Amino acid sequence: MFYYVSKIAWFFATPSNLLISLILLGLVLALFKRFRRFGIGLSLVFTLSTVALGLLPIASYILLPLEERFPPFRDDGKPVDGIILLGGSVEAADSASRGMIVANESAERVLETIQLAHRYPGARILISGGGGTVFGDGTAEAPVIAAYFKSIGIDPARMLVEDRSRTTYENAAYSFELVKPRQGERWLLVTSAWHMPRAVGVFEKVGFAVVAYPVDFRTSGGSGINRPFAFISEGLRRLDIGTKEWAGLIAYYLAGRTVGLLPYPHGSWIGDSASR
Repeated sequence: MFYYVSKIAWFFATPSNLLISLILLGLVLALFKRFRRFGIGLSLVFTLSTVALGLLPIASYILLPLEERFPPFRDDGKPVDGIILLGGSVEAADSASRGMIVANESAERVLETIQLAHRYPGARILISGGGGTVFGDGTAEAPVIAAYFKSIGIDPARMLVEDRSRTTYENAAYSFELVKPRQGERWLLVTSAWHMPRAVGVFEKVGFAVVAYPVDFRTSGGSGINRPFAFISEGLRRLDIGTKEWAGLIAYYLAGRTVGLLPYPHGSWIGDSASR
């Protein structure tokens, strides 16, 4: 129930959907003489808001704190027992129908996992991702990625496939259940940088200690953070991603599904009153 409620609620709360809905509402109201002035004003305000939010670097300001929460991974020479790849980078249904892997804008998750698989040949590879859509056909992502890895020469014996999860919490819970990690094992968690705080917080919550390996950065950092977007659609897309992730952090914290409101490396968790 939590899954379906969150997906449906977010569909209507997504900034780009909400802005267009309010513009259309204004146009509908403008058809009625009684509300014409209000409707025209409403459409105009939210049309200008759409342009401003799409072009100005507001989305970058929202994403930056998430992406800089966990620094890029630096190989310190310590052994790596396993690599966890979270789903969200491959269109499973499209891949099945096309007969080849169809990646999306988060393809770096897959690419970096391949690199890690070669860098740490003794590490197991856990691919976590089910059919996480409300209206889709339920095709799981993890088996599609596993088949692709096998096709490029990665030993299937190294792979663990978790294909039931639809949410980040289920990613963590089912991965823990499948791996049953031992004390002292070192697992790298590969996911988008903007998603890493919530992912690490949830894995820690279920008792699966992980080392963050952030990829798929959407901000450049430094002075580049102030650059406007060239396309309205680009800014709105990043705005959708950033606001959704902040909403997810808050929802998971209120539901008790993460160790803190804004997880941080080295055992520091904002919003967590318990000592660690």
